[in-house]
Amino acid sequence: MADFTIRDIEGMRQVQIEIRDETVRARKGAMSNMRGKIKLTPRLPGGGDVIRALFVREPAIRPYYTGTGSILLQPSHGGYHVLDVVEGDQWILEPGVFWACEGDVRLGMKKERFWPSFWSGDGFFPWKTVLTGQGRAVINAPGPVETVDLEDETLNVQGRLILGRTSGLRFTARRPSTFFRSMISGQQLLRSYSGKGKALVCWTPYWNERLLKSLESLDDDGSMFV
Repeated sequence: MADFTIRDIEGMRQVQIEIRDETVRARKGAMSNMRGKIKLTPRLPGGGDVIRALFVREPAIRPYYTGTGSILLQPSHGGYHVLDVVEGDQWILEPGVFWACEGDVRLGMKKERFWPSFWSGDGFFPWKTVLTGQGRAVINAPGPVETVDLEDETLNVQGRLILGRTSGLRFTARRPSTFFRSMISGQQLLRSYSGKGKALVCWTPYWNERLLKSLESLDDDGSMFV
């Protein structure tokens, strides 16, 4: 089994992968450097990969790394989370969240129900990346990730706090109250997850990730005080 670790250096985080006669794959362009006897193979995408890339905003090609050695992926002001994919489970990830995985983890896609996805801001093509099989995978996140277990209950969140979930959780969109009360309270539609399963939740971003996003959203005159 490949060894995935998260390095924290100078306020940035980076995924390090150690492999021993194994194969892993990563997001296109994610590699920073590698050491050892490792062969990089950018396999041509299949028809399903091309379709997935069109609808889930994911690259069609995800390079494979095979051999023995160490791989360092690109650092980020955000963070990463390692999860175990167990045979029989299906993890549904938000678009753009996938970062890397072991070779035995299979990638597919799932279409969410149209209206809940549309009203929650996911657009007209609500397709999500799906992980199945057996092995470890890494997702990227704006901050620390917590795994929340739901037992026939509902988790309502404001915004895109849920980065992934198991297939036992049903996604929908709902108002926190009646239309008028929701409007005057300033609360938008909630993203609601119901049933039995696990959810990967990022409650708050890392401070430097939040600062970077704030700087990127400055107005034209460069003022933070608007």
